[in-house]
Amino acid sequence: MPIIDRSGAEALMPEDAVREILTGVVEKSTVLEYGRRLPDMASAQRRLPISDALPMAYFNNAGEDPDDISYKRLSRASWKNKFIDAEELSVIIPIPENVLEDADYDIWEQIRPQILEAIGAAIDGAVIFGHNAPNVWPTNIADAAIAAGNVTVEGTGTDLYDDLLAEDGVISHVEVDGYMPTAHISYPGFRGKLRGLRDLQGNPLFKRSLNTRQDMQATTNYELDGAPIDFMANGAWDNEKAELITGDFRQLVYAIRKDVTTKLLTEAVLQDPETGDIVYNLAQQDMVALRVVMRLGWNVPNPPNRLAPTENTRYPFAVLAPEEEDPGTGGG
Repeated sequence: MPIIDRSGAEALMPEDAVREILTGVVEKSTVLEYGRRLPDMASAQRRLPISDALPMAYFNNAGEDPDDISYKRLSRASWKNKFIDAEELSVIIPIPENVLEDADYDIWEQIRPQILEAIGAAIDGAVIFGHNAPNVWPTNIADAAIAAGNVTVEGTGTDLYDDLLAEDGVISHVEVDGYMPTAHISYPGFRGKLRGLRDLQGNPLFKRSLNTRQDMQATTNYELDGAPIDFMANGAWDNEKAELITGDFRQLVYAIRKDVTTKLLTEAVLQDPETGDIVYNLAQQDMVALRVVMRLGWNVPNPPNRLAPTENTRYPFAVLAPEEEDPGTGGG
C-alpha cells in the first residue's frame, strides 16, 4: 500500500519534519553554522544600535605641575544604527502525482536533503558573494572585505604559507583591524593546495589527524592558525572572487523573521521567473509541488575598536584572492 495517495498527499510534509528543516539548514549553510544567531525578529526590520565613537580617558595631571589645578578632560561616545532586513527565501519542488501514488518509500526523506542543500547554498551564495542577494541586504562579505583593503592576492608571498600566515598574509588583515579569526572558509579544491604544503620534516602543515598514527584511515581535521577550515561543498563558492575567506564569524549576525513554512500546491501554474514561460501546469499535468519558505536577514555591525577606529578600512573578514585576478591590494 503506498504511503501517499491523492487524498493524503499532505503526508508528504509531516509536522515533525517541518521542525527539522531549520536545524538541517543551519548544518548545510556555512554562514548560519559559523555566524551568530540573534533572537527571532518580530518585524521585517531590526535596528542594531552600534558604537560609532569610543570615549577616551586621561590622567588629570599628566605632564603638568602637580600643584596646578587641572580640569578633567572631555571625551564623547556616540552610536548609530544598522539594520537587519528580513527577506524571503523559497524553493518549490514539483512532483508527479503518479510518483506519490506508486511510492513505497518515504518521499520526504528523499526530498529533504535536496531542499536543505538548495536553501543552504542560496544563503551562503548571497551573504558571502552577493549571488542573487536582495537589494536591501548589506554588501556581501567578499566585496566588503576587498573594499576595506583586506585582501591578499595568492602568489604575493614566497609561498601559500606566506600568503596565509605571514605579516602581510590574509589572516593579518583581520588581526590588524582588531579582530581574531574564528574560522576560515574555502572550497574543496583548496584542500589539495593545503596538502601540498609541508614543514622541513615533510609533515603536512594544515591538517591534524585525530589518530596519532597519522594513517590513511584516520579522521582528518583541517585547521589554520588554530581555527577550523570549512570547505563548502554546496556549490555556492565563487572561485573567481576568492580562494579562501577568513574572519571573526562572531561579527556576522543573522536573525530569522519567519521560520520554515511549507505548503503543498495542487492546482498552481509554475513559471520561469526570468522568461515568464510556463514550466508546469500542476492540474493539467497531474502534479503537485512542495513549496518551502523562510525569511531571514543578516548584517556585520563592525563597530569601532581601539586598534581600528576608521570604518572604511576596518572589517572582520579578509579574502585570499585568486592569483589571476587582482582586485586591488591594501592593508586593513
